[in-house]
Amino acid sequence: MSRWLVLTIVMASVCLVVLGVVVLRHRRGRDHAGATETPDVIEYMTMMIGVVYAIVLGLAIAGGWEARGTAQDVVRTEAQALHEVTERAQAWSPAVRDRVRDRVGTYVRHVAREEWPAMSEQGRMSPEAEELFRQLRAYVARLEPRDAREVRSHQPMVDQLAVADAARNARAEMAGGELPAVVWFGLIAGALVTIGMIFTLRIGTSPPELLLAGLFSALIAFLLFLIWEFDATFSRDAEEALEPFLDLFPAAAPALGPGTP
Repeated sequence: MSRWLVLTIVMASVCLVVLGVVVLRHRRGRDHAGATETPDVIEYMTMMIGVVYAIVLGLAIAGGWEARGTAQDVVRTEAQALHEVTERAQAWSPAVRDRVRDRVGTYVRHVAREEWPAMSEQGRMSPEAEELFRQLRAYVARLEPRDAREVRSHQPMVDQLAVADAARNARAEMAGGELPAVVWFGLIAGALVTIGMIFTLRIGTSPPELLLAGLFSALIAFLLFLIWEFDATFSRDAEEALEPFLDLFPAAAPALGPGTP
């Protein structure tokens, strides 16, 4: 199911629930519009709760956006480092060059075909991909340069693989999402409390009041969806997250078929 369809359904459902509760309470006579005024202290508390929750949402969105940018940079760094290894391999004999490129290509294809679905669905890395990378790094480290060109290219290849390894480790740390469960509990509970405060203001059933209540509820749902979207870059949009690999290694593109959300 498309995430945009999910967003539409969630926002519409929240609006219908809030509006339904308002109308039912009004019909049952629990709201006596104009009978009594809302105490000032309740209005003040409602305002403070809204302000505090708005700050929390803003911090969560900013943190999610920063984490998303960091994740994209990590993938780009890993892909660029591996591409640099294949370029540096041109200085070696055709046999060594082809073997290095074949090992890099095998690793990248496995990342796109096997590891990314595992990251998306289970939040873990692939042991097979880890082994393929270890073998690639060990093979490059064992190469013995025979002339000046190979000497100049060998150490940069080793360094680039170290960069790719660091980026891979960083990607592993981000695979399961950034926000812990307790933060999500606070965000959802805060949304329920904030929306629930609508009813303490004795909202009526006039079209403007219902419109504002529905829009406010939909906005809260959209912001929570935005945080959820930013929380796990690798699982929400695998094709976009893999773009650095696919740009530099087009042969991995067909791997985006089954198992990719």
